[in-house]
Amino acid sequence: MPKRFVVAASEFPDLPRFPASFELAESLTAAAQHLHGTGTPDATMNAAVELAVRLLPGADHAGIAEIQRGGRLRTLAWTDESVRFAAEPRHGGQGPHPDWERLWATPVVRTADSDADGGGNTLSGLGLRSALSLRLRADRRRLTVLTAYARKPQAFDEDATRIGRLFTAHVSLALDSATVREQLTEAMRTRDLIGQATGILMERMDIDAAGAFESLVKASQRENVKLRDLARRIVDANTGPGGRGVNER
Repeated sequence: MPKRFVVAASEFPDLPRFPASFELAESLTAAAQHLHGTGTPDATMNAAVELAVRLLPGADHAGIAEIQRGGRLRTLAWTDESVRFAAEPRHGGQGPHPDWERLWATPVVRTADSDADGGGNTLSGLGLRSALSLRLRADRRRLTVLTAYARKPQAFDEDATRIGRLFTAHVSLALDSATVREQLTEAMRTRDLIGQATGILMERMDIDAAGAFESLVKASQRENVKLRDLARRIVDANTGPGGRGVNER
């Protein structure tokens, strides 16, 4: 199951809520520092939704969602339960935000008033009258979208949109950086884990490093288990009571 995150309270009391003129640059710099100070993609998104509410004029709530071709959607971070209900069809009941489909072709979509044409949609039912959706990432299969929501209609004007686009540029860079760091960290952990498992097999089977690694690869293929997961099993079994490992051959 995907991880989900709720921001309970502001962690950025020093950040002006509505920056103006040259103060915008200072506020965006402060936001970028907060974003790049996070350690993982999850923490980056967690910070981004809170910062969005503080930076974007008119915003009451914010969330980040991943949208796949065909409409499948999952919420990755949100500042209020209503945002999660607005995004996920199994909670909102009527499907994801109808304007999000347009984000495949354009980086920004604004909803002026969810009560227009009689309302009756998910946003209107939750008391969210307007929305500003900004594309963070996109490829042929999925979109990652940051959306700010407001209880008032027509809350997001051109100024809010410009600030939103500048902000999401910083979020995208920070998210890419955090993703690379996480991947490198995982690669290092995996390398160390496989090295430990190879050493255990070398000692137990009285073979050299190449033979131990080949044995590990064959066992991974035979059992249809990822190499890192099999290596973790061997290491855990070797360090557990009795030091008995799995049958690798």
